[in-house]
Amino acid sequence: MRKFLGIFSIVLVLVLVIFIYWRFYYVFGEGVKAGELNYMVKKGYVFKTYEGKLIQSGLRSKTPGTVASYEFEFSVEDDSVANVLMLNSGKVFELHYKEYLGTIPWRGHSKYVVDKIINMKEE
Repeated sequence: MRKFLGIFSIVLVLVLVIFIYWRFYYVFGEGVKAGELNYMVKKGYVFKTYEGKLIQSGLRSKTPGTVASYEFEFSVEDDSVANVLMLNSGKVFELHYKEYLGTIPWRGHSKYVVDKIINMKEE
């Protein structure tokens, strides 16, 4: 019985470690989004994280004859990337991001985490 409990405990811990890695650290997808930076803020009660919103213009809409606006909400881990974004609100950016399956409080409120700025230009 003791041997069974030992093996069961090891398997349970291993499954838990794999689940936590897959849910919170595995990069599910990555890509580039472009648009006008609406805002960039540092906020949080315990963990201060950088949160931002990019407005992407679009012509597709559910209602014919109207223009739709797409919003991309994201978090930023790197202080240097966040500072560049904070100082250039209102400009057009191309941002590279990573998508995770879950959020972690110290990484940000969004499952999309911007890790670098590809391009920045005036509107």
